[in-house]
Amino acid sequence: MTHHWGYVGAITSAIFFGMATTLNKIVLKEVHPLIIAGLIYFIAGIVLFCVRLSPLQNMVLSMMETPTKTETVIGRRDFEVLAFVILSGAVIAPFLFLYGLNETTAVNASLLSNIEALFTVFIAFLFLKERGTSKDFVGILLLIIGAIFLTTNAEFQKLSLTKEVLGNALIVGACLFWGIDNNLSKLMSKKRDLVLLTALKCSIGGGILLLLSISLKLNFQIPLFSIPYLFSVGAFSIGFSILLFLFALREIGSMKTGVIFSTSSFFGATFAFIMLRETFSPIQLMAGFTMLLGVYIIYIKGRQPQT
Repeated sequence: MTHHWGYVGAITSAIFFGMATTLNKIVLKEVHPLIIAGLIYFIAGIVLFCVRLSPLQNMVLSMMETPTKTETVIGRRDFEVLAFVILSGAVIAPFLFLYGLNETTAVNASLLSNIEALFTVFIAFLFLKERGTSKDFVGILLLIIGAIFLTTNAEFQKLSLTKEVLGNALIVGACLFWGIDNNLSKLMSKKRDLVLLTALKCSIGGGILLLLSISLKLNFQIPLFSIPYLFSVGAFSIGFSILLFLFALREIGSMKTGVIFSTSSFFGATFAFIMLRETFSPIQLMAGFTMLLGVYIIYIKGRQPQT
């Protein structure tokens, strides 16, 4: 497996995750967001367990294996790391984000959600000692600028960061825990059996969110038309997206994977334009191309032989 496939994994993960925004909007009209979060994570876990128990397991694992980087044994310490990954990325982060979303505006939430990439880069630099070249940081800067303009459509006059302080703080907190999740997952990505680890993360995280929904006595009535959307989001936007994200972490590191994954906002806007006929302004289009340019700059540098 070459270094090139790490970038393919990160982009494919972002494409799958971008689908979730559009499909979830359809389901959100009838189902509480916390229940949706629990269901899609739990469905992702079930689908990945089915893959692992099927004849597809060896094919999937062999396709993603990097002999010089993978470890076959999963020890006690790995499960301890997995527990923190589940707690931070599959429970605390989505919980904070959903409740923060209820306390702030959509524009604020869209802008602040881009902080996840910054937290991922900062934590990778500080604790994992990942370093980049000047070209890498130019690419990262382009990705972040593009994400800001894409998610806000340059309507900065609608921002009210000094008003909905609690909601804004919850969104930032969610981004921090997702940044922690991204970097802790780098430790897990060294294991060969990424399917098992991803299945455990999704099923346990989803189960906790569903139990939380039950404790809050939320309405679990789910229309039949929502089931295909929930299954699609769970299988692809969560399950396979996280699996490919872990693979990318192993190949190109937390810093690059985290910022490349932010292109999911561009793919999400594209799917919304195609499926929901939502507007896609020239500013957003330019921002999307800016993000893709950032990915290209990072890739061009990353694929060159190391001296």
